[in-house]
Amino acid sequence: MEEHGGALFYIGSFGVTSVMTTMLGITLLLGLVCWLGTRRMKERPSGLQNILEKVVELLDNFISDIMGKDLCRRCFPFLASLFIFIVISNYSGLLPFAGKIPGLAAPTSSLSVTAALALCTFCYTHYMGVRSNGLLGYTKHFISPYAFLLPLLLMDELVRPVSLALRLYGNIFGEEEVTAQIFNMVPFLAPLVMNALSLLMGFVQAMVFVLLSSIYISGAAGSGH
Repeated sequence: MEEHGGALFYIGSFGVTSVMTTMLGITLLLGLVCWLGTRRMKERPSGLQNILEKVVELLDNFISDIMGKDLCRRCFPFLASLFIFIVISNYSGLLPFAGKIPGLAAPTSSLSVTAALALCTFCYTHYMGVRSNGLLGYTKHFISPYAFLLPLLLMDELVRPVSLALRLYGNIFGEEEVTAQIFNMVPFLAPLVMNALSLLMGFVQAMVFVLLSSIYISGAAGSGH
């Protein structure tokens, strides 16, 4: 399997890796799909527009059940974007020769990518906490109910993005490694079973990431109440 950190080429001193080119491809693909699905909006949707609206509806229901309708409306673009990017990134590892040929590697099998996603959730969580409760109101929850709990509460906040990043990275990278080893030992049928399981696991891992992110954001936004 190609080392994810190896540069394919350099732009000045900046190295471009397979993970970066795959992320760019995913971004362009999602942009194209969204443009095609919304360029001729109809009151009674059909085709691609209908599929996109169904995806949005399912995600809206899922997130609303966790954080409520009002907060969901404010956070939905961020959380839905997270889910869609992660699930497509996970599935990109199932493409033929993913991780074996230059330019194609699942972004979520790279710790730097999952760490960046977790950092986005970390920053957005505290942004929503301050926006919902004010700076003073939000910071108060770090010394509630007792001030001596401050170090533990701060540690808990710092552990959350680490946990998010390692969970997603470990599952996707480990899954790729296991599938590759099974393919080397049993090149027929067994890898197909693993790929079928990977379809399920890729979806589940995206849901778990968004579920935990929604819980963290909801807790921060409601910390002053």
